[in-house]
Amino acid sequence: MEEEKTRVFICIDFPDEVIKEIARVEELVSKKKFTGKLTELENLHLTLKFLGEIDDDMLEKVKERLGKIKFKGMELKLGEIGLFNHGGNPKIVWIKVEGKGIWDLQKQIDTSLKGIFPEEERFMSHLTIARVKYVKDKADFKKHIENINVKPIKFKIDRFKLKSSDLKKSKLGPVYTTIEECVADRY
Repeated sequence: MEEEKTRVFICIDFPDEVIKEIARVEELVSKKKFTGKLTELENLHLTLKFLGEIDDDMLEKVKERLGKIKFKGMELKLGEIGLFNHGGNPKIVWIKVEGKGIWDLQKQIDTSLKGIFPEEERFMSHLTIARVKYVKDKADFKKHIENINVKPIKFKIDRFKLKSSDLKKSKLGPVYTTIEECVADRY
């Protein structure tokens, strides 16, 4: 019998004030018609590393290694909005998350998991706010997104989380569950 695997990733969550601003931005994004979906507010996060499907032994190794990371709390800031395109088609609407600390933390996570997971080739500090399947007028949609102003809200982060992602449970979107929380040793 094949061992059950868990789909996992490492991320940071956002405080309420940031989620409120993202809800406002998502509302503006949805004023232009597109086929796809906005990210559920309770699922908003910044992925520091996606680990994929792993078994329980690997999960224990990951928890042990992440638990040894020493990091300081940090101040981050919401940045500009943008689009990832694929073959000229808009696919992902995102908001940049700025702050040197997040890059350092991501590097530490990569280093701690060296030998069991490959390092990130190009970490992009962003949060996905919409997934686009189809948009009729691409140029108009792109212009609409570029004209949305995101309030540069500053916020403090003092922890990162190891979460599981269950894609089967609901039609609404993935269900994320926190497996482990790693808290900064100082701020």
